[in-house]
Amino acid sequence: MISNTNTLQEVYWSAVEYHNWKLHLAATNKGLCCLTLPNGSFDTLAHWVNLHIPHAHLIEDPEALAVYEKQVLEYLQGQRTTFTFPLDFRGTAFQVSVWQALTRIPYGETRSYSEIAQVVQRPKAIRAVGAANGANPIPIVVPCHRVIGKNGNLTGYGGGLDIKAELLRHEGKRERVS
Repeated sequence: MISNTNTLQEVYWSAVEYHNWKLHLAATNKGLCCLTLPNGSFDTLAHWVNLHIPHAHLIEDPEALAVYEKQVLEYLQGQRTTFTFPLDFRGTAFQVSVWQALTRIPYGETRSYSEIAQVVQRPKAIRAVGAANGANPIPIVVPCHRVIGKNGNLTGYGGGLDIKAELLRHEGKRERVS
């Protein structure tokens, strides 16, 4: 289920740790809506929620996030290549179309920004695709790390190119860093 509405609601959050990474997750009753990268914090998550779900009530509830935590950990442990839980996208129609396209990039594969622009039927909107990619609130699950430059170089990543490279290596992909 995918949503793009901003209604008053409870937002549940939790944190999951994997090696030296701590990821914060947030979900509504419609699905996962935010996941911080390893350099993120609860404050990063709370700021995103306050911007995108006005008047939301943040509630720490690991049980409510258990299915999300389990699948994210399985991915990080190399035991999962796809996610099966619902997502609650919060963005413009264009951003949501880009994020939906990202979810269709197979594990271990990459696409260029221009290829994603073609997929969303906006072939000249390459920079806008890059901006939507950068605004992705659910990295890893919505695999913006799989989007690279047309020349094969790694470009831009909110968590830093080192994390992007690590995620791609994790998936068996090795790319050049520009």
